[in-house]
Amino acid sequence: MKTIKQLFFLFAFVALICSCKNETKKDSTTSTVTATENESTERTGQAFIKDDESKPTVLSIAIGSKDHTTLVAAVQAAQLENALVNAGPLMVFAPTNAAFDALPKGTVENLLKAENKDALANILKYHVTPGNYSKDFLKKFKKLGQANNGYVKVEVVDGEPLIGGAKILGSVKAGNGIVHVIDKVLLPPTE
Repeated sequence: MKTIKQLFFLFAFVALICSCKNETKKDSTTSTVTATENESTERTGQAFIKDDESKPTVLSIAIGSKDHTTLVAAVQAAQLENALVNAGPLMVFAPTNAAFDALPKGTVENLLKAENKDALANILKYHVTPGNYSKDFLKKFKKLGQANNGYVKVEVVDGEPLIGGAKILGSVKAGNGIVHVIDKVLLPPTE
């Protein structure tokens, strides 16, 4: 059951990331990833199928956003694209490029290294929740269960929900859930 729940959240997060990619790159949905000696550069799965008729997934919304290129690169490095295009519903909290830039220098570059793939995937899964809740509905929660099997705290400050201390800047409905754009990278608690 935990594996299914994790896959569900992972799918939601990847869908968010892919759906926010730059509009000028809209016609290209396959990712370009530098292959290691043991990996093939060809990526397969549901995330790489082009579809002109359905609503965009959370992944395609992220891919179509110029403000989420770092998030998309992280999802691609962790190879989580297919997890974010499942049926959902998935709720993805998508940090902006500025949110990633606010991390200590070298953090993003270090996480994008192949040897840190598992740590990166854990962080990305911490941004995905099963469900499809509006910003206002999120005010009813004290915490949310995330795809990495952790929980993120929800607070209401000045009438606005804060997710793990991050402010929701905007929300975009997707065919398989919703993308909430946030101003901070959510980091899972360490044990």
